[in-house]
Amino acid sequence: MQNTESVSTDLDPLRWLSLALICIAQLLIVIDGSIINVAIPSIMNELDVSALNGHWVITAYALAFGGFLLIGGRLADYLGRKRMFIISLLGFALATIVGGLAINAVMFFGARALQGLFAAVMAPAALSLLAVTFAVPSERIKAFGVYGAVSGGGQVLGLLMGGIIMSNASWRWCLLVIAPIAIIAALIALRGIRESKSVRKGSYDIPGAVTVTLGLVILVYGLSQAEINGWGSPFILACLGIAIVLLIAFVLIERRSSHPLLPLRVVMDRNRAAALVTSLLMGASIYGLFLFLTYYLQGSLNYSPLMTGLAFVPLSVMIFLSASFSGRLLRFVSTRLTMMIGLLLAALGILWLTRISVHSGYPMLLVAELVIGLGLGFVFVTINSIGLFGVKPGDTGAASALMNATQQIGGAIGLAVLNTVAVVATNSYLSQESRVSDHPAAADIYGYSVSFGVVTLFVFIALVVIFFGVRMNEQTASAES
Repeated sequence: MQNTESVSTDLDPLRWLSLALICIAQLLIVIDGSIINVAIPSIMNELDVSALNGHWVITAYALAFGGFLLIGGRLADYLGRKRMFIISLLGFALATIVGGLAINAVMFFGARALQGLFAAVMAPAALSLLAVTFAVPSERIKAFGVYGAVSGGGQVLGLLMGGIIMSNASWRWCLLVIAPIAIIAALIALRGIRESKSVRKGSYDIPGAVTVTLGLVILVYGLSQAEINGWGSPFILACLGIAIVLLIAFVLIERRSSHPLLPLRVVMDRNRAAALVTSLLMGASIYGLFLFLTYYLQGSLNYSPLMTGLAFVPLSVMIFLSASFSGRLLRFVSTRLTMMIGLLLAALGILWLTRISVHSGYPMLLVAELVIGLGLGFVFVTINSIGLFGVKPGDTGAASALMNATQQIGGAIGLAVLNTVAVVATNSYLSQESRVSDHPAAADIYGYSVSFGVVTLFVFIALVVIFFGVRMNEQTASAES
């Protein structure tokens, strides 16, 4: 198959409006992943969802999102990034309305899966549009800076919004509030975004689409069930084994296909491979970090959902400030070094969290938040810059989807591994007779502390990967991504 890029090469006069719409879409995706967490107990109670099935509030969304990302990215390339961006925004809005009006668990879980499906198209379409809209190096740095700040701060904003809504209204508004924003953004995008797509010649890669989608869905599902069934259970091992076989089959199909769903040249680039591994590790780290910080604030410090959201505000503000400053830093320091500085700061901040105890309070957490936020701001800006550096115009959708997919898969792996680590550490603490008279929350906090240690390890590994894996032109790495 031959692909040529269909996009005007002159400077788009509406590019900054395009950036605003792209960031709104990314913000909706990130917020949706965190705002619903605060509402899970209320959802389970009203829709009569058992404790055994409560995880489907998250799993239904994650399965569809992670499983269909590669297809979503390629649809954006072939059918038009603007077109698929608008369709996915409207579909996402429809799914949130259905979820907000759900009368039973089946209807709600179906709506969550539909949200994930449209998010799987929206996320790579948005990142692809960002990559093709900003061709001027200095402007591209600024655009990635804003996008990174939104990506990093969105999760905290979602927690805050969830806390406010749950303190004043029904859980249904955690979903319904998203719909009008998505619809307005889609309507503005009709005139505010320029179309671009890869002009394809050849048939669709149906075998590749089937194998990778099934492989990713089974992988995410298996990982999401590991905490419930145990890592060594035959069911989990079977899921992971089938997923690995399907993903290997996908690679073999792509090697032989004349029109691959994921051109292997996208993966084989050394810099991009390092960025993908780092994205996987950071997905595992960030999902775990927010989960256990939320547990600590609500379970150990007895914060309300609203207070929990407010407690995360300094982290969000620091990410925004750091991401904004990174654009200036990249004028003097390479993308690789900026990424390494960010990873080191994030690792040190998370390492500080391993010191939490029953006597720790919010001031200790605040110190960690400021350091972590400073580091993550650098990371969020540079990781996509490295991951999309040198991508052929016709492959931007596939590359963008892959960056999103690794983060989602990393998140699923991280949550499964870290939950297991926390449970084992907590049980180990309780097994020591000398500690039976300790503070009731001591065992749980010890489990969180050990999990933060594992998260720190993930980030340090990412730092090593970037140090040895990225070899970009020091002068143009940040500018020509």
